[in-house]
Amino acid sequence: MISEKIYIGDNERQSNPKPVKSQTVTIEREKFLKISNYDMMAPFLMNIVSDTDLWMFISSNGALTAGRCNPDNALFPYYTDDRITDSRDITGSKTIMLVNREGKSSLWEPFSDKYQGIYQLERNIYKNILGNKLIFEEINLDLNMRFNYAWYNCDRFGFIKKSQIYNENSKPVTVSIVDGILNILPSGTDRKFQLEYSTLLDGYKKNEVLSDTRLGLYTLSSIPTDKAEPSESLLTNCVWSTGLVNAKILLSDMQLDRFRNGIAVQSESDIKGKRGAYLLQSEFELNPEKHTQWHFAADVNKDQSEIAALSHFLAVNENPVQEVETEIRNDSESLLLKLARADSCQLTQDLPNIFRHFSNTLFNILRGGIIENNYAIDQNDFRSFLQTTNKLVADKHAQMIADLPDPLTYHDLINHTSESDPDFEKLCFEYLPITFSRRHGDPSRPWNQFSIDLRDDEGNKVLNYQGNWRDLFQNWEALALSFPEFIENMITKFVNASTADGYNPYRVTRDGFDWEILDPADAWSYIGYWGDHQIIYLLKLLELSAAYHPGKLQSLLTREIYAYAHVPYKIKSYQDILKDPHNTIDFDHDLNAEIERRVEQIGTDGKFRIDQDDRIYHVNLTEKLLVTLLVKFSNFVPEAGIWMNTQRPEWNDANNALVGYGTSMVTLYYMRRYLVFCTGIFKDLAPDEVAVSEEVFQLWSVRSFLRAWH
Repeated sequence: MISEKIYIGDNERQSNPKPVKSQTVTIEREKFLKISNYDMMAPFLMNIVSDTDLWMFISSNGALTAGRCNPDNALFPYYTDDRITDSRDITGSKTIMLVNREGKSSLWEPFSDKYQGIYQLERNIYKNILGNKLIFEEINLDLNMRFNYAWYNCDRFGFIKKSQIYNENSKPVTVSIVDGILNILPSGTDRKFQLEYSTLLDGYKKNEVLSDTRLGLYTLSSIPTDKAEPSESLLTNCVWSTGLVNAKILLSDMQLDRFRNGIAVQSESDIKGKRGAYLLQSEFELNPEKHTQWHFAADVNKDQSEIAALSHFLAVNENPVQEVETEIRNDSESLLLKLARADSCQLTQDLPNIFRHFSNTLFNILRGGIIENNYAIDQNDFRSFLQTTNKLVADKHAQMIADLPDPLTYHDLINHTSESDPDFEKLCFEYLPITFSRRHGDPSRPWNQFSIDLRDDEGNKVLNYQGNWRDLFQNWEALALSFPEFIENMITKFVNASTADGYNPYRVTRDGFDWEILDPADAWSYIGYWGDHQIIYLLKLLELSAAYHPGKLQSLLTREIYAYAHVPYKIKSYQDILKDPHNTIDFDHDLNAEIERRVEQIGTDGKFRIDQDDRIYHVNLTEKLLVTLLVKFSNFVPEAGIWMNTQRPEWNDANNALVGYGTSMVTLYYMRRYLVFCTGIFKDLAPDEVAVSEEVFQLWSVRSFLRAWH
């Protein structure tokens, strides 16, 4: 029978549940959301954002993954969120201390459950409104001590961990502490190798410290390969610290149990074949009501010249804290500026609502991106866009582009388009100077990979965006409110990413679009057309255009500057679809190879449908609007909805399991709103007739429409 009190040895187990509370607090003149007693909740995953390509996903139990650009450039192993949570005490921050009060030393390991129930503890977590700072706090009520550590970031120094310890006793205490970070990856470890060959990877790890600057380097002794050839590793991940004077440095976790048992540890200068760590061991006296602090900085993929520069910086700056904090502040201000351009800042008496709106805007631009510099156009970026998408057009108009005004505005660019070259005009209307789009992948969505591409290999700034089709246009709806002059460009990108079948590939990028390819060796490999949200997302952009630019759509209805995405999918016949509604699309390998050859020759415009003269087949906006609607009507089941039969689900209706046998009512409802809107814009169209492709006219005619159903 369980008694009312539980003992661990002679100590009563401290297990009183505490209420979880949230409140807004101010820390160093900045607003944070505080969750008190967060450890009473199940672990949850958080995203710590940055102004640059630094990314961090961290569990509320402290375990984390982080790096630059994408998972192939990780500082800590990139796992799915369940494995991140399971890596508590293995990956991320680690602190162990011996607190001596009046001659008695007490072992305290903040944020660890190794000694759960020994002490009366209070754990709190703080995240700032900007989303780029996170603080973990543990208060030991028995020892009258408080410890916290925070994660910050800045482009110059990478990831910053700041540790602070407070003595809340009435007498001095002596603290012997080990603090730092665990499971640091060496440079050159891509995600696939880490996941599949982690034990082999450990054997290649080399951890060393430069004694004069206390800079830790984490490299591979050589690039792991099965080939009989040398493969030298030329880049390194690095960690350095400041604030703890005369501290010993540990490059692995091998001596932690020695420290727990009160045995002195020795400095480590060169460790091979072990997981990397950077731990400081120090002892100091802390007066009553006083605190002390120290910092760590960690970054990835540094070459020899960068390490030399960093070593020099550390050699001439004994305590570079001020410079680190300045960089953190500058990057925070830059991130805030991005958010402000998307109208994230509001001021009301409803503080939680302010936080919520700010957070919504933040994650909107993290997925869909932000316009780089209002309506200013970087000529070099536009040239790069042309060269990537269509080399022939780029060469043809090179001189004209060179003669454009500098600085160049969006209106300057549009005013220089020529109806005599629809290829160039199409590209001008497709161009969007969007940056900061990261895709929405994270460790909880392992099928969605992300890449934060803000710089090229030479370190020059690049503009880039990419995202799943529906997610990108969903986020652009909000972005269009902040940058309405680009609405028609968003519409162009939208309709040009749709096929002659009236559907969409799964991903849209700055330079074009991508489709899924069948891979027999991959169980997750699957193809299908995406049509969900298509009507309403397009309609929202059309409605915004009509609101901000009355008459603009009418001027584009007859302009033949639009194109069809040429995706190598073949929709099966109606009879075959009836036989197996779950298997309705074939992948055309020959067409896929042909498209790849065209892309190699001219650029990503090779993915568009071509005419008999081997040129992009151009149509007007009227045709694109009709095809989107008519294809939906061709799958209309009276008194049921729009038949879902293209192998990909209609997430609109949350019945994606019924693909092939289900219908979408939500799409049908939006089609009525779409029809009403289109009727309005066509009503005021000047010409009596509009040219469309013969196939579209046949689909539109009542006789052909009815014949398709009999």
